[in-house]
Amino acid sequence: MTIGSLTHGTAVVLILLKALFLATHATEDGIFTNHLLVQLHEGAHDEAHQLATEHGFHSARKVKNVLDQEGFGRQKRGYRSIDEIYIKMTDPLFSKQWYLINTGQADGTPGLDLNVAEAWGLGYTGRGITIAIMDDGIDYLHPDLASNYNAEASFDFSSNDPYPYPRYTNDWFNSHGTRCAGEVSAAANNNICGVGVAYNSKVAGIRMLDQPFMTDIIEASSISHMPQVIDIYSASWGPTDDGKTVDGPRELTLQAMADGVNKGRGGKGSIYVWASGDGGSYDDCNCDGYASSMWTISINSAINDGRTALYDESCSSTLASTFSNGRKRNPEAGVATTDLYGNCTLRHSGTSAAAPEAAGVFALALEANPNLTWRDMQHLSVLTSKRNQLHDEVHQWRRNGVGLEFNHLFGYGVLDAGSMVKMAKEWKTVPERFHCVAGSLQDVHKIQSGGKLILTISTDSCHGKDNFVRYLEHVQAVVTVNGSRRGDLNINMTSPMGTKSILLSCRPRDDDAKVGFDKWPFMTTHTWGEDPRGTWVLEVGFQGDEPQRGALKEWTLMLHGTQSAPYIDQIVRNYQSKLAMSKKEELEEELDEAVERSLKSLLSKN
Repeated sequence: MTIGSLTHGTAVVLILLKALFLATHATEDGIFTNHLLVQLHEGAHDEAHQLATEHGFHSARKVKNVLDQEGFGRQKRGYRSIDEIYIKMTDPLFSKQWYLINTGQADGTPGLDLNVAEAWGLGYTGRGITIAIMDDGIDYLHPDLASNYNAEASFDFSSNDPYPYPRYTNDWFNSHGTRCAGEVSAAANNNICGVGVAYNSKVAGIRMLDQPFMTDIIEASSISHMPQVIDIYSASWGPTDDGKTVDGPRELTLQAMADGVNKGRGGKGSIYVWASGDGGSYDDCNCDGYASSMWTISINSAINDGRTALYDESCSSTLASTFSNGRKRNPEAGVATTDLYGNCTLRHSGTSAAAPEAAGVFALALEANPNLTWRDMQHLSVLTSKRNQLHDEVHQWRRNGVGLEFNHLFGYGVLDAGSMVKMAKEWKTVPERFHCVAGSLQDVHKIQSGGKLILTISTDSCHGKDNFVRYLEHVQAVVTVNGSRRGDLNINMTSPMGTKSILLSCRPRDDDAKVGFDKWPFMTTHTWGEDPRGTWVLEVGFQGDEPQRGALKEWTLMLHGTQSAPYIDQIVRNYQSKLAMSKKEELEEELDEAVERSLKSLLSKN
């Protein structure tokens, strides 16, 4: 390089194309770069070129200024590393538990997780809460479960003894309960397997699945076992997911559930978490009387990139979702948890995996507020679940009459542990629940292919009576209907505020032509928070290529909810939240109704 002087004294730097003088250097902040910003004089090309030629170079530029380029940081939006969340775990599978903290492991979508890190950071780990896994037993000797095992609350109803250890088989068939238990209560920082969602909670084993057949007494005994000690019951089972079964709890089990929500946990109510089912597009979880019960929280699953799993069943009774495995064949895309005989696995999956994750999130919320009732937990699930990056290729996301966003498969979205515990801390118990029989049609109405049977019920939702319902929680359509092919039946119901619930979708494997549905309580949560007064519309028809015929003999509309606004006294911290939106809606409606009452009073006096 040559530095020369022009006749007018201007310094010229000759920057060679092949031999740059730039060297790695440090800024004052200590971030090293090898970049300089070189500002050139305009219109001095000829003068600089002449000087370069005189000194044997091919080209040059007249430089106005040279500035160091300081180095600083930028980060991809949505990408999070486990280290940056300040969660330090020694458990070898923790980094593979993408459903806890998703940084993109196993081809997943970063940020799509249960947001447990926020809940843990606030100090909630499930301490003092007991979750019962109703399943095929628990390997309570497993070193990742033993310290959190609640022997007092455990029982084996298959063998009628207090030791719910799984029965040995060569194919490890009875590993289901142990895997579910690890998702909830696997201990942290012990260098074994992974970490439970509520890793300081206690887990109880209720062995009740491993026998040749199920009985009503075994189910009822399991569901009602020690309801003052057990806070949450997690069930990843139900009727056969073959796409043609319509079944649910029998008399004793129904009574046990009713007693649980009314008397369990000192009257606050036992919390029943149910997997929505693994029948895929061939089945409908509203044909499962456990998942579609008002007394259970039905949980579906999403995979690690936000799509639906191939085995997911859709129905209007599902409240929220958690996670199962990835759809890609990545060996680390399953749910990492404990396995039989002290082992670990990366291959747990299905909505079986989704329900225990939800039970763990609910345990964190109960630690934040032990006074939560079974209905409080459902309200919190609706208000804090997030759409996040969930994607359903079949069913669009929609908003109900009060603005709450829902999906026919995912419910109100994926559970968010951080949001739930923060809201739970300050939560005020929702008002008393009431039940109203809004109307009933008992006449026989024929259904033919190529058309739809449309029926309506207009209701004041028992206004003026003690059981008046103003703000909806659950809605049941008790239906008696049969057809030449039950699987081709499709039932939709639209609320007075315009929310359409798919009560029954087609089930291509269901050939029933005799039984149909006899007083079956189809249930929807999609009208949550709405005003039920007005006209409800039921549409019944057949889908499919073959001509079918049938008859609807009964439609009874059951409304369940509160008379007073459930959120009007709740504390709002986030003014972009569903709680803030719902509370605003309630305040406006209460004001409108107060004005209307005042006007009526004035008119009557005049």
